[in-house]
Amino acid sequence: MNRRQNAILEIINEVEIERQEELVAILIERGFDATQATISRDIKQLGLVKMHGEKKKFKYTQVKYATDGISAKFGNLFKESVLSIQTAGNIVVIKTVTGSANSAAAFLDKQDFETILGSIAGDDCIIAVATTPEEAQNVAKTLKSFF
Repeated sequence: MNRRQNAILEIINEVEIERQEELVAILIERGFDATQATISRDIKQLGLVKMHGEKKKFKYTQVKYATDGISAKFGNLFKESVLSIQTAGNIVVIKTVTGSANSAAAFLDKQDFETILGSIAGDDCIIAVATTPEEAQNVAKTLKSFF
């Protein structure tokens, strides 16, 4: 990872960035040589995705994929197999296509959510227990951003 990519991660943790042009402008202000094309490549290499923001409609955030190729496959499988994500108290309920809950749960487990105490997968449903109802909402929001 280069200095510019480190700066990108710092920026997206400090402010909500909705468009690449915003990121380019901030990087230039901070003394980096940046174009939309270079930022686009950096976003892909860093595994950044857009999710719903609090101040803006969307914001960039980093996906915590592990570095092995299997994890990327799990991410794609998760995206393709999940039908819905809901919370009930401190529980996150993830409904999947029949037969794919275990694979989707493997992706969930690789995310290393500190606030998930554990998860159980059946044939078409995953139940993940969070530390609090608020953390369950945060996990659900993050998981929904993978779609």
